[in-house]
Amino acid sequence: MRLTERQKEITDIVRENGPITGEQIAERLHVTRSALRGDLAVLLSGEIIAARRRLGYYYLGGGEDPAAMEIRKCTAAECMSKPALVPVTASAYDAAVLLFTRDIGTVFIGTQDDVQGVVSRKDLLKAAMGRENLQSMPISMVMTSKSKMIFATPEESMVDVAQKLIDFEIDCLPVITIEEDNGVKKYALCGRLSKTNITRLFLKLGKGKGR
Repeated sequence: MRLTERQKEITDIVRENGPITGEQIAERLHVTRSALRGDLAVLLSGEIIAARRRLGYYYLGGGEDPAAMEIRKCTAAECMSKPALVPVTASAYDAAVLLFTRDIGTVFIGTQDDVQGVVSRKDLLKAAMGRENLQSMPISMVMTSKSKMIFATPEESMVDVAQKLIDFEIDCLPVITIEEDNGVKKYALCGRLSKTNITRLFLKLGKGKGR
């Protein structure tokens, strides 16, 4: 059964928040209750959701696209690759050499226990175009600091990861766990996820090889 974008949104809302009333669904989607009647009727007839009087709508799970369900089950931890790291004392040139030798587009700054930032191929290209001397330039002058870094957690769905890559227009993001040491947050690096990982997952599922 092929669902519209709104029907998919309603399904997600009911699955994550059910039982939930029609008025509450409408409020989350910023539409009127009457505007949802047709969509709710489709989802009810397809036995994707059900409704009980005084209780609201709840999720059944039937009728959903099997491919979408399978992709949603895939987590960052299952699909991530090994990350490339340089210390905070490195130069921009050191990062550029690592990107070239490893044939990757992103390198992380710091240690495995605490990532301080991220540098992409684009960042290094901008610095080079500015006629900067990459050998004498500290990596800190090029990197995006961890306070602004977009990341995924190991248990995060690959659908959410793909959405972040698109929304923030980035090619790669780190997979991290946040730990506290004497009240200070540390970003422990578990792996990395890029558009290549998304493509690899798509190919595996398309060939029916599972995960």
